[in-house]
Amino acid sequence: MAPVVVIIIAAACLLVGALIGYIYRKNVGEKAIGSAEQKARNLILDAENKSETMKKEAVLEAKEDAHRIRSEAERDARERRAEIQRSERRLIQKEESMDRKLENIERKEESITQKEQAIINKQKDLDKVISKQLEELERISGYTIEEAKSLLLSNIEKEVRHDASLMIKDIESKAKEEADKKAKNIITGAIQRCAADHVAESTVSVVELPNDEMKGRIIGREGRNIRAIETLTGVDLIIDDTPEAVILSGFDPVRREVARIALEKLIVDGRIHPARIEEMVEKAQREVNAIIKEEGEQATFEVGIHNLHPELIKLLGRLRYRTSYGQNVLKHSVEVAHLAGLMAGELGLDIKLAKRAGLLHDIGKALDHEVEGTHVDIGIEVLRRYKESEAVINGMAAHHGDYEPKSMEAVLIAAADALSAARPGARRETLDAYIKRLEKLEEIANTTPGVEKSFAIQAGREIRIIAKPEEVNDEEIVFLAREISKKIESELEYPGQIKVNVVRETRAIDYAK
Repeated sequence: MAPVVVIIIAAACLLVGALIGYIYRKNVGEKAIGSAEQKARNLILDAENKSETMKKEAVLEAKEDAHRIRSEAERDARERRAEIQRSERRLIQKEESMDRKLENIERKEESITQKEQAIINKQKDLDKVISKQLEELERISGYTIEEAKSLLLSNIEKEVRHDASLMIKDIESKAKEEADKKAKNIITGAIQRCAADHVAESTVSVVELPNDEMKGRIIGREGRNIRAIETLTGVDLIIDDTPEAVILSGFDPVRREVARIALEKLIVDGRIHPARIEEMVEKAQREVNAIIKEEGEQATFEVGIHNLHPELIKLLGRLRYRTSYGQNVLKHSVEVAHLAGLMAGELGLDIKLAKRAGLLHDIGKALDHEVEGTHVDIGIEVLRRYKESEAVINGMAAHHGDYEPKSMEAVLIAAADALSAARPGARRETLDAYIKRLEKLEEIANTTPGVEKSFAIQAGREIRIIAKPEEVNDEEIVFLAREISKKIESELEYPGQIKVNVVRETRAIDYAK
């Protein structure tokens, strides 16, 4: 029983302890809650006091701000009222001034109206007097007003034309004396120091055959060989009655050269069939490309121009197979470069620029069979594509007068181009075109008023004109020569330049009886 008693006693102790702890914790908690409630009430009272104080302060500040704003508004209103009053006074003054000015203007208008009426009356009287004087003058002179005016203008025109022709002749003679000497020295020196070939090119290529039997082999069975050649090369193969020869005709000189080389290789090889033709055309194309590159490099080396784009060198080489009036364009370009460089050296200009632009001045002709446009426009596009300078582009573009030259080097290139084209033996044209050009030249001169006869001489480089002495006097032949030269420039295409030589003579004839 002892353990049970012990357990009971222990349980009773635990209950007593728990009860005491509960009572103690309750008393302590009530005290803490009472203290917290008291603190909260104190805080609320403090907050209410502070809020009341802040409210009073805010009200005072609002009243002060309202008083200040009201004062500022009243001051602004007073200032605006004063400004309005001043503006009203100024407006009143201006109105009074405007009224006075209007009165003055009205008085002046009345005065002006009276003066105008007086002037009109005087003008009428003056018109009557003038009409009477004109009638009297017409009666005395026997001419009407229009007749007298036309006669006076005609006399003045004759006097002015006479004086102008004398001045033109005097100025031209002085300018020519000085310019001709310098120009002749420079051009003569340039031509003497520049050696160039004469015309040696043709517009078609002729391939010689070992015998006429070869023509049949070139044609092939049912024409398959000749069709293969024409298809692969793009040229026309003309086989006619010409003994031991065939003719290659094509718009593109490079293709014509490829066809010529390929055909010569086929003739030497003897095996002529479509497969062999294709092989030989490829070999000829490679050979022509190598020749084009070599010719372009040789031209740049001969002129002394370096750092050209490789594609420009190839285009220069293509000019080896391009002709203009029979003149080889590559040789012509080299010659122009030399002439422009020599003249630039004489004048103290940029020799390298002149040579470079001279060498490239006809670069567009390498592509004018493939690209639309003039060779000048094509050349501008090509040179810009390969980053040439604007000075070189302008020198190239201005050599035919299509664009204005912007430098002296550009003018020299145009002069060198004309020299290279106009020198004897440089160019040739077909007989029909030559005869038509001479006939057109004489026709232009003969249809000009005051011309009796005209003769084209020196292969069309000069036209000699006989003027009618009864219609054209010595002073007017200057204007006649200028008029004909302008008509030739506008109506005729020609290489180089044409000299217009007007001759007038007066003959006195009598008979001894």
